[in-house]
Amino acid sequence: MIIFGTKGYIFQLAILTLVCGHCGNPSAHTLRKRVTKFTLFFVPLFPVSTKYATQCTFCGMEQKIAKEQADQLLAQAAGPQGGAPQAQPQAQPGQQNPYQR
Repeated sequence: MIIFGTKGYIFQLAILTLVCGHCGNPSAHTLRKRVTKFTLFFVPLFPVSTKYATQCTFCGMEQKIAKEQADQLLAQAAGPQGGAPQAQPQAQPGQQNPYQR
C-alpha cells in the first residue's frame, strides 16, 4: 500500500501599504506565497505549484498576482535597509533646492 497526496503551505512574505482595488482604501496588504507539495507517506517531497496573492486587511479581498509582481512588491517592501539615509532630490540648474537653507 502506497500513501500519497498533497499538502499546502502558506508563507507571509511582507506587509505593504497599498490602495485596495476593491474597496479603494489605502490599507495594509499581506503578500503571501502558497506552495502545494507532493507527499509520499506524509513526507513532503517537491513543490507541485506556487502561487502568490495579496490580501487587503480592510475588506479581506484577495487578489492573485504573478511571481514577477510579487518580486517587485517584495523589493519595494525591503526598501533601504539598516536605516541608511535616503537620497534627497537634486534641484535643476537655476532652481533653489528646497531641502537646503
